[in-house]
Amino acid sequence: MIDVRLLRDDPEAVRASQRARGADEGVVDAVLAADTARRAAMTTSEGLRAEQKAFGKQVAQAKGEEKAALLGRAKELAEQARAAAAEADAQGAEFDRLIRSLANVIEGAPPGGEDDYVVLREVGTPPALEAPKDHLELGELLGAIDVERGAKVSGSRFYFLTGVGARLELALLNLAVDRAVANGFSPMITPTLVKPEVMAGTGFLGEHADEVYRLAADDLYLVGTSEVALAGYHADEILDLSAGPKRYAGWSACYRREAGSHGRDTRGIIRVHQFHKVEMFSFCRLEDAAAEHERLLGWEEEVLQAVEVPYRVIDVAAGDLGTSAARKFDCEGWVPSQGRYRELTSTSNCTTFQARRLSVRERTDGEGGATRPVATLNGTLATTRWLVAILENHQQPDGSVVVPAALRPFMGGLEVLEPVR
Repeated sequence: MIDVRLLRDDPEAVRASQRARGADEGVVDAVLAADTARRAAMTTSEGLRAEQKAFGKQVAQAKGEEKAALLGRAKELAEQARAAAAEADAQGAEFDRLIRSLANVIEGAPPGGEDDYVVLREVGTPPALEAPKDHLELGELLGAIDVERGAKVSGSRFYFLTGVGARLELALLNLAVDRAVANGFSPMITPTLVKPEVMAGTGFLGEHADEVYRLAADDLYLVGTSEVALAGYHADEILDLSAGPKRYAGWSACYRREAGSHGRDTRGIIRVHQFHKVEMFSFCRLEDAAAEHERLLGWEEEVLQAVEVPYRVIDVAAGDLGTSAARKFDCEGWVPSQGRYRELTSTSNCTTFQARRLSVRERTDGEGGATRPVATLNGTLATTRWLVAILENHQQPDGSVVVPAALRPFMGGLEVLEPVR
């Protein structure tokens, strides 16, 4: 959630953020009103508790008829205190509900919606291909992708990666882990089922809750990214960040319902229900978050350049940000068969939004001193969708695909994927 002190001290900044996102700025005033009501109810409740405590001492010292008379008043005070406490709890719950409906306050993101991004740079030259085959045609020629049997087994938007397809994905993910470790990340294999409070803590149960799979019988959620599990890893903890950020690289299967995407990207493996991903996650001091964000972006670009995929970097507009993100950069890879760039990575600076919900803090003035929320950031280092860009950009006229040099050590030195059909 956002910092309530910012809301009180500079509500216009929060309103401006809501406007830039295309969201309802009236919620800001509703939250402020709820905050006032909550604080008033707490004051009343605390006053009655204090009066009740003081009166209890008076009753204890009284005797005879005086005590009997005082007991009646004590009973009234107890009932009033209980009612006031219940009212304070109700006002607190309403405040919590409303403030959690506010998205994070943007920091530098351009205003507007999905199409209002700003292109920061283009890297690499798209290959000159006369009649490029798409990734599914190539995958079928190579015996690498089988969507027909994926649909038979699991339904639409599922697939098998077979033979060299499976090896290529494993090579890509292992390359990402190697680069992450070289850059100071601790590799993690993360849970793919998480509790509701962890999923909510990362902001994924807001406006995009319909994208998340839920196991009702167990009250658990399937993650759409290992960001969720990694964000919850240090929940309710106080971190020591004196030596710099804590960085983790999580490898996991990911699941997304793709609700609302009916008819979009139904061919191949661009938009699917299950995939694998290596995700960077960083806990750092708020003052270091912007610089850490640039570093995450740089590490994403490093891996994209290693697999020799042309790409561009965009500054995502406020209206296209997730609830938790204050700013997000996407790297979009060139897809020859579509003649356009498609998202391959994203990295988000969530400032203290997730950490406030999950109670991840750091000490500000030594052992036993005050604490404050840390900043959290995330970024995709490799994922199944990259296979689309790798296959298409490295294809040859005969349907073979050249394996990028950086991936060959993870594929037993294999240099070219040859058609099997």
